[in-house]
Amino acid sequence: MDIDVIKSADIIGMFCRLKTNVKPGIPVRSSEMGVLIYVSKQSSEVTPLMISRFFRISKPTVSSMVNSLIKKGYLDKKSSESDKRSYSLIITDEGDRLVTSAFDDYFRSIELLKAKMGGEKFNHFIELMQIANGVLLEAD
Repeated sequence: MDIDVIKSADIIGMFCRLKTNVKPGIPVRSSEMGVLIYVSKQSSEVTPLMISRFFRISKPTVSSMVNSLIKKGYLDKKSSESDKRSYSLIITDEGDRLVTSAFDDYFRSIELLKAKMGGEKFNHFIELMQIANGVLLEAD
């Protein structure tokens, strides 16, 4: 079965829309949620530069998201002892509750995919996603 590019784009777009609608009414944008999850799951301090590199987004974009999350009470800044211009990010209790709630919903949808697709198809799907991610990363 050979699916044309337009239909492929429609299928991928639908998957992304369904995936981003896992938790309706969430008080932050999906990109901000990604930052919150990233900060909460790191074992060491997180800087804006780390976020920029991990998500492959510009520093001004990171600054905008960080400022929004601080304003909403989900993140705090911790000034560097050695360089007062630098800071790391700390998730607040409210931010942690939001991440826990959204993270549970996220894994629930992944578990649903695995259960309904079956282990073999799900593993193949994930392998193909890894290959696709690699191709897109190389293209940048």
